[in-house]
Amino acid sequence: MADLPKKMKALVARAPGQYKVEEVDTPRAGEGEIIIKIEACGICAGDAKAYHGAERFWGGPNQPAYIKAPVIPGHEFIGRVVELGPNAQGDFKIGDRLASDQIVPCWECKFCKTGRYWMCQKHDIFGFQNNVNGGFAEYTRLPKGALNWKVPGDLPMKSAILVEPYACAKHAVDRAQVTPNDVVVLAGAGCLGLGMTGYLRMHNPQKLIVLDMKDARLKLAKQFGADLVLNPSKDDVVKTVLDLTDGYGADIYIEATGHPASVKQGMAVVRKLGRFVEFSVFGAETTLDWSIIGDVKELDLLGSHLSPYCFPSVIEWIANGKLPTEGVVTHVYKLDKWQEAFELAASGENATRVVIEPV
Repeated sequence: MADLPKKMKALVARAPGQYKVEEVDTPRAGEGEIIIKIEACGICAGDAKAYHGAERFWGGPNQPAYIKAPVIPGHEFIGRVVELGPNAQGDFKIGDRLASDQIVPCWECKFCKTGRYWMCQKHDIFGFQNNVNGGFAEYTRLPKGALNWKVPGDLPMKSAILVEPYACAKHAVDRAQVTPNDVVVLAGAGCLGLGMTGYLRMHNPQKLIVLDMKDARLKLAKQFGADLVLNPSKDDVVKTVLDLTDGYGADIYIEATGHPASVKQGMAVVRKLGRFVEFSVFGAETTLDWSIIGDVKELDLLGSHLSPYCFPSVIEWIANGKLPTEGVVTHVYKLDKWQEAFELAASGENATRVVIEPV
């Protein structure tokens, strides 16, 4: 067994707004398990929304609770192997730098048995259930059945930490089935949206239009390959897109903001027989006139969840520069400053991806 401290610092979530850095037992590796020392963990929009009590996570009149508290949040983590349990899965050794898929599949349900592990019925996600605690801690346990991937040791942290979110971004774009003939509108140029921008550029669409309310993010989207950037608070997005497409609308609309207005905007922007990809996590229910989807436009409405089979390609592309990362991580905090980090991530003011280092 590795010589690990008996206790460690971790951010523990007990209820909406009730998060606190505590001293907890350091996890140890059991059968098939791996312990990693956390290098850094990004704050996802879902983490910020969970902290502020989004029904999607804590439950309410319309949804069951998803979070099993007390739990250590954080799923966008990288770290170094410090302990390997008996029969630990994978070709890993002490010191290897790893990233992990968000989900720890059960490998027993009908989805897992047919290769669709990312929709596992049990659905254990790092940082939301206490049997799969997350990365806002000094160490975390990678359970048996987790999907772990080697990350180059010399890759700068601010690039390496984007492996997990960029993998989710890749899956969303794959769902869109982009061709060089398509006019694509991407709503949202946060961390995930910027990952999508870089990957969409690799598909060479006829025109790539990126939307965001923050000009600094739009500037980065332009650098990452957008042909046109628009700020809905200043620009008439619907008119602009219709004018550019002879009144037809965009072939594809990818929603990556998590704001209800973006959904309605997308329904107005996308053409008849177009594709609408919904990626975001919303803080509350979103409503719209569903007749647009059916009777008016006969749209293909596609969801996107997690990052199936995306990690190897994304790690390679981040490492060789095909997927741009420069400027996405804007702030790095220590664990003791987690609340300031979470508030900044939630506001998005002059910030794109906010990252926490445990020590």
